[in-house]
Amino acid sequence: MFEVLFAHIEGKIHLTDQEKERIKPLFISRKLRRRQYLLQAEEICTHLTFVTKGLLRSYNVDDKGNEHINQFAWEGWWISDFYSFLTQEKAIFNIDAIEETEVLMISLQNYEELTVQVPAMDRYFRILYQNSLVTKDRRLMSSTTHTAEEKYLQFAKRYAQILQRIPQHLIASYLGLAPETISRIRRKWVSKEAI
Repeated sequence: MFEVLFAHIEGKIHLTDQEKERIKPLFISRKLRRRQYLLQAEEICTHLTFVTKGLLRSYNVDDKGNEHINQFAWEGWWISDFYSFLTQEKAIFNIDAIEETEVLMISLQNYEELTVQVPAMDRYFRILYQNSLVTKDRRLMSSTTHTAEEKYLQFAKRYAQILQRIPQHLIASYLGLAPETISRIRRKWVSKEAI
């Protein structure tokens, strides 16, 4: 499990073998069945979670019972209700497994200890947070300025490696579109590729 985590970290910073050995005991591993919750809204988010295998989604449910997906996380991605994790207040997001999933989880106390024991990890997380802010800004801009077709095509291009793993209705929820709109766009592009 740690191979995936260390490969991700090494893509951003360098760790010594000694630092890797310090990191391992700070995490716990967990397996989730398909549709099993990692976190439910109103609970306290006690862990920051790294996906080593499988696929998770983070979402909230509005007053009408509609789901709004905030994030997908697959191998090499982190996920949590970060506000709840940092403040230890109730979560607003649900996180559950789209596929059978294996994760590494770190508690807030161990997260703080990690950044002190292995200072390079503080830089690693700073890089992740910067990238996350840029991604959220671009997603917000896209949601207000792009057509449905542009949103879907950007998603398909950016996440081509997992596109077939995510059910169409979940992609629609993530993009703020109706599932029928996604079907129409897909049909249009399949017919264009056939020409």
